[in-house]
Amino acid sequence: MDTAALSAFLEVARTASFSQAAEHLHLTQPAVSKRISGLESSLGVSLFDRVGRQISLTEAGRTLLPRAQHLLLDLEDMKRAVGNLSGPVTGTLKIGTSHHIGLHRLPPTLRAFSTEYRHVRLDLRFIDSEEAYEAVLSGELELGIVTLPPAKDDRLIAREIWEDPLAFVAGNDHPLTKMQKITLAELTRHQAILPSSSTFTRQIASRLFQESGLEMQVSMTTNYLETIKMMASIGLGWSVLPASMADHELEILNIDGITLKRSLGVVYHPRRILSRAAQAMLELLIPEKTS
Repeated sequence: MDTAALSAFLEVARTASFSQAAEHLHLTQPAVSKRISGLESSLGVSLFDRVGRQISLTEAGRTLLPRAQHLLLDLEDMKRAVGNLSGPVTGTLKIGTSHHIGLHRLPPTLRAFSTEYRHVRLDLRFIDSEEAYEAVLSGELELGIVTLPPAKDDRLIAREIWEDPLAFVAGNDHPLTKMQKITLAELTRHQAILPSSSTFTRQIASRLFQESGLEMQVSMTTNYLETIKMMASIGLGWSVLPASMADHELEILNIDGITLKRSLGVVYHPRRILSRAAQAMLELLIPEKTS
């Protein structure tokens, strides 16, 4: 079976868009459409319903999806097993990372990697940590450089790289900044601006309040930490952010000596053979643990 057509099928299924699939595959949209048409002809079925601009999988498409994923992952493993034996480090390395990590933690590593391994094409996707985690699980990405889940998950190998202290923060004019003593209970009397409940960072904060039998008043959610910082700085609510983001516009709130932190690190699949490019990236990220 044409593996290029299967790759196009998986990308269209993932993005629900021929144009986005073409962009990610570095092809033209007609080329992607031709591959899908050829695959449909060879199988004798329609794989996608096309209603207006909406693209969705047919029953046949939903049946093919997991089988195509497993087939291409097995082929990738075979290529890596052979390619890891010798020769220069080449190929494409697919990585997912959050905007915050990509902006504040990764640049030195990416610079060193691109300098040393010029023949590797980095496919770097800026997505939520939770989305990157799932993409590594499915085999769509080889590495995720992410906020690690607060609870252990044996489905992926997780290696901590950075400890990231979190801080309760509010704008300089917020009423909380005028109080000498602040408790968790006092925080619940004021509106909070936090990442969505599906994020690992929110789960860390929520667990703290739940253990005290308290419930936060969350008025707004967004997964862009810079946006949360802006909204907190103008007084729309308190928040929990990486302590490194606190500046003259925000005041750190000391809550009864409570400290919060999250772990940032890399995740990869335990049953997939890592490419030499992925191994090289790991050595740069955590050299003392991979040597």
